[in-house]
Amino acid sequence: MEQTLKGRPPGLAGGFKNSNLAQAWLILVLALIFGAALAAVQVNLSQTIRNNKLKESLDRIPELVWGADEAAKIQSPNPALDIAPGTVAVQKDGNTSYYPVYRVSLAGRPAGWVVKAGGQGYADKIELLIGLDPAAATITGIYILEQKETPGLGNKIALPRWRNQFNQKSTALPLTVVKGKSSTASSIDALTGATISSRSVTGIVNRAIDDLKGRLNPASIRFSERQP
Repeated sequence: MEQTLKGRPPGLAGGFKNSNLAQAWLILVLALIFGAALAAVQVNLSQTIRNNKLKESLDRIPELVWGADEAAKIQSPNPALDIAPGTVAVQKDGNTSYYPVYRVSLAGRPAGWVVKAGGQGYADKIELLIGLDPAAATITGIYILEQKETPGLGNKIALPRWRNQFNQKSTALPLTVVKGKSSTASSIDALTGATISSRSVTGIVNRAIDDLKGRLNPASIRFSERQP
């Protein structure tokens, strides 16, 4: 009787090959199905994250404009409070950056601005909100929306006792980070063991203020049609 290699009849060899081919196709199909499912989950999750960030931003805006104590008296929904979202396009070094901004007013009177900005931290991207007075001459507060800095060190940028240093700082001069006790009106104390994270936040604030100088006005802002 004619035998194939290793003593297998021709029919068994063909069946073995066909079985391997079928398994390969099954694995490929399953991989495509799982990949599509993961992509769908990622899309839904990304939208959820964006919605959560938007809600967190809107919740923090009164505090960034008026401070925690005064903001507690101005609770949303408040018909006198108006938060108008928009976008400012900034062209610099051949590139265009887009800053989400919020014009805040109370009973028809301008109260301030809140700007969303971001940049690279020590470990990953940092996103934050910057509160400014109506003339954009003074920082009224900052809030960390997202950070993945080192636990116990860089992640302390989110604590009020550190970020409150930015309150009432003038925007006339860039802010600088110093180790130890700050000695000037434009300096920020670095976090112990997290100088890079401290400088990253300060750099994001400086860059946003510089980019938006003279642009926080109705002529430069493209306001959203739907108000939140």
